[in-house]
Amino acid sequence: MKRFLTVIVFLGVFVGISFGIAMAAEPTAGLDSPVKQMVALAAGFGIAIAAFGGAIGQGRSIASALDGIARNPGASGKIVTPMIIGLAMIESLVIYSLVVSLLLIFKL
Repeated sequence: MKRFLTVIVFLGVFVGISFGIAMAAEPTAGLDSPVKQMVALAAGFGIAIAAFGGAIGQGRSIASALDGIARNPGASGKIVTPMIIGLAMIESLVIYSLVVSLLLIFKL
């Protein structure tokens, strides 16, 4: 867990420094603008982090549901339906991140 938090903090510092550099750059015309490059990089990092978080959340959700069903097979009907709804909500957050990333890219 400590290693995971260290990686997250490192990525946050890296992205923060990258945004600072991008905003301090002088504006230039064309696709080679450093700001546009940083926006594309941020969109990529955003969708990567969202997909990673969604996958972790879905994996933990399914593991907990299967553990509950293994302990009490009679309650599988009461466990599966909320699990499916939860998985759909987790996936919708990842899709929202994709939409925001695409809006950033198409704004270029």
